Amino acid sequence: MVNWFLLAKWFPLFLAEHAYYALPPKPHTAPPPASMTILHRRLGDPTTPKQKLGPYEIECLILPEEEAAGTAYRVRIEPHQTTSVSYHKVAEEFYYVLSGSGTAVLNGVAQALVAGDFLRLPPGTTHAFITEEEPLVMLDIHTPGSRPDRDVFFVGAVPAGFQVPAE
Repeated sequence: MVNWFLLAKWFPLFLAEHAYYALPPKPHTAPPPASMTILHRRLGDPTTPKQKLGPYEIECLILPEEEAAGTAYRVRIEPHQTTSVSYHKVAEEFYYVLSGSGTAVLNGVAQALVAGDFLRLPPGTTHAFITEEEPLVMLDIHTPGSRPDRDVFFVGAVPAGFQVPAE
């Protein structure tokens, strides 16, 4: 015989303790902000904006109106180029080498780069890149976001296309 009193008393506690086994997660009910939509950008997509900034070709993977917590770019530096030394006051920057090779000069120290290498640059890290016989292509991510006219500062001359923000 079932003791309904005990079942009514203890069954809710049992369910609460073991609910994660049986119940699906609650769906997210609030729509995400417009800047937090899912993005999928293909290599070579003609609608992805590209800019030539000094020796860089920068392909913007997160448009300004899509930006939330960071920015992402596909960066290409052609052979036999040296970029200006730059830094960010606010943004932490991440580079992942997609193809090619070159040299990263980080706080004055040269480091060889090849496909598959990863760099993390805390705010204030000075950096420049040097290429030799082949182009260097990298994924470049900033958090918080950085754009050619926001949080990009140079040691020396400002390359064509960049607008240094007021200090």
